Amino acid sequence: MRLDLAGVSARIDARPIVEDVSLTAGPGEFVALIGPNGSGKSTLLRTVYRSLRPSGGVVRLDGQDLWGMRPRQAARHRAVLPQHSQVADGLSAADVVATGRHSHQRLLDRENAADRAAVATALERVGMAWAAERLMTTLSGGERQRVLLARALAQQAPLLVLDEPTNHLDVGSQLLLLDLIRSLGLTLLAALHDLDQAAAYADQVVVLRGGRVAGHGPPLEVLTPAFIEEVFGVRAHISPHPITGRPHIAVASPAR
Repeated sequence: MRLDLAGVSARIDARPIVEDVSLTAGPGEFVALIGPNGSGKSTLLRTVYRSLRPSGGVVRLDGQDLWGMRPRQAARHRAVLPQHSQVADGLSAADVVATGRHSHQRLLDRENAADRAAVATALERVGMAWAAERLMTTLSGGERQRVLLARALAQQAPLLVLDEPTNHLDVGSQLLLLDLIRSLGLTLLAALHDLDQAAAYADQVVVLRGGRVAGHGPPLEVLTPAFIEEVFGVRAHISPHPITGRPHIAVASPAR
């Protein structure tokens, strides 16, 4: 699945939040949206998962206008792991994952064998098959996030959109989730706060500042120490990670 945003702008209460943003995520590519707080990352993602209609520009999936699709059709093309997701009390992990099958069902359809297989496969894929019958309220934050990822995977959509997927997770759960996401083979568009994670996991980064694109390209070409200081106001040192060998960005407060 190829995702193209061409000149996308978005407004909230008539106030411009995102202006003229263009980006491409090719099939199987991981594109990370990064930028300071308030730069428009989450707002831009909302135009992709159809929570906020763009005020300008177009979002295309394999050449088709996303906003011209019917909701069920759009849901079969792209799945979402939002930053905040409310889960009703009393639901098991399997119950939650099963809600990801709604786009494959007609009104009043009952769960069938294909739905049950998709739920089981999704839970297995994220390492949470053991928790299928566990109530969501009994799971840790990292475990709940993996179940919510399984819900997105149960949609069987080729594009996955993630809004700060590691938010509020401990460091071990963050790395486990990012390793898992990177291994999926899907087209990925994710808003990330952590520059080090973006450099280590993403194929391309798109840096937003003030709702506009300030830089885009391979992480090590874009995230230079000078650029990081200009956009984020911190000093940075970039080197191979001593354990993984991946690009590693260490940051410090501005020089005084």
